[in-house]
Amino acid sequence: MNTYLELIAFSLIIGIGATLIMDIYAILIKRLFKIPSLDFGIVGRWIGHFKNGVFSHKNILQTESIKYERAIGWLAHYLIGISFAFLLLLIWGTEWAYRPTFWPAITIGLLTTVAPFFLMQPAFGFGIAASKTPNPNLARFRSLKAHAIYGIGLYVAAFLLSMVVS
Repeated sequence: MNTYLELIAFSLIIGIGATLIMDIYAILIKRLFKIPSLDFGIVGRWIGHFKNGVFSHKNILQTESIKYERAIGWLAHYLIGISFAFLLLLIWGTEWAYRPTFWPAITIGLLTTVAPFFLMQPAFGFGIAASKTPNPNLARFRSLKAHAIYGIGLYVAAFLLSMVVS
């Protein structure tokens, strides 16, 4: 297969798979332990206000909602998951998908916490690394845990893909 086509196809498959694993984990901890995960509606609300030139908020929860914010947020969530899978394959090459190893996947997974800590949470009005939330350390831990699950998902999705393409 053409390397560029592999890069795109593998990024889609691995990114969607990893994000789906992250979401299944979030559903399980919500149902079993009553621990909520991020409401992707606020991600969509944040993105929806870009058209007005508004990129940060005093408190996104108090910002006017927008039409289809939940759908926009979920779409963004999966596109971001695909983008980070793309980054993994850019760094380690599409060959990694044929014989995936754990450390590149978990490394990318954990590094993805840079986005919420230093971009999204401050833009939502939650401060750098959730510093303005009621329990910043718990928020940080949950974010790291969720992104570690995404990293594990990158590995599992790539492993399953390797069983098909090898």
